[in-house]
Amino acid sequence: MLLVCVYPFTSSCAHTFSTMSPESRHICYFFDYGALSLYSLGCAISYGHYIIPDSWVNSWLQQNFVIIGVGNSLFCTSLSCYSRFLEHRFPKWSKFLRTGAFVLPFLFDSVPLFYRVLLRCGGVCSPADALSSHCYHLLFAFLTCFLFTSHLPERLAPGRFDYFGTFWPAGRTGWLYLRTEAHILQVLLASGRKQ
Repeated sequence: MLLVCVYPFTSSCAHTFSTMSPESRHICYFFDYGALSLYSLGCAISYGHYIIPDSWVNSWLQQNFVIIGVGNSLFCTSLSCYSRFLEHRFPKWSKFLRTGAFVLPFLFDSVPLFYRVLLRCGGVCSPADALSSHCYHLLFAFLTCFLFTSHLPERLAPGRFDYFGTFWPAGRTGWLYLRTEAHILQVLLASGRKQ
């Protein structure tokens, strides 16, 4: 859970101090991407222990979920940092690589969650499960991705949303809150089942 809490703090610092100089902008965003990958790793750890459906316990995926998550985090940090160097020459390619570096770990970490949401665990999950919190979290995640890639409403009124009203960080904050709430609820449910 510590890795999940480090990301918002590091991201806020990166966004705050990135205006000091062009060099500090790149360095701060490297820290931001690293923190995002640590967040992804924290999600992989908790999802690998608490979200994996009972039918997947002791499977190859469950035994290697965290190891793949570590490799995924390292790869995606490298990819997102590399995309900063392409920003001026190939802005669309840079945006594509950066978005892919954020979407890939999310999709991998969420495979057990998608299984739970789409298949309802084959009738194994109880209605009191944390499924509704996870559904809200997924909704905010897709909303955040849409706002990040489309730059709405900044695109509709350029210059008016530079300081206040940038909507994708607000979506990201809601997504982080709901994901953390769903994690805590899932841990509480899992500890209640073990007793």
